[in-house]
Amino acid sequence: MQLEIRPDPEEVGRARKWARSRLAGLGIAADEPLAETLILLVSELVTNAVVHTGRPALLRLSLPGGAPAPVPAGADPVASVTVRLEVADASSRAPVPRCAGRDATGGRGLALVDCLADRWGWSPEGAGKSIWCELDRCSQPREGAAPAYGVQPAAYEDLLFEAF
Repeated sequence: MQLEIRPDPEEVGRARKWARSRLAGLGIAADEPLAETLILLVSELVTNAVVHTGRPALLRLSLPGGAPAPVPAGADPVASVTVRLEVADASSRAPVPRCAGRDATGGRGLALVDCLADRWGWSPEGAGKSIWCELDRCSQPREGAAPAYGVQPAAYEDLLFEAF
């Protein structure tokens, strides 16, 4: 499943809405932690593509490995789903995580991706690149990688991230 993104900041909202509808089609409720996290990651990666390249991008959502494994009787049929999110853009510049200062208004996107995704990375794609991340529906919250970016976990206390 993919969605073409125009180089317009308003596209971020359209990308979130599109991703929510695809997750609902998989039986993943909008208030489920996986959906909430994925929508935040869509916001971050699409925003990065739109803001930093000023060019069209492509948002992809997929379930790796084709058809899901057989589900044991009585088990939740989507309990072990892994959702892969990719944003491809026309810039060949590698994504570079930054250490944002306490008062900075940006520069935390890749740190959030690193903390929230079960796996993430990037690769060249055509003349540009693709940044991807994966979320496992059953995974437990990770002890984040925030310290790797110079941020102590206490910096996130009492904060609530909500994707619209």
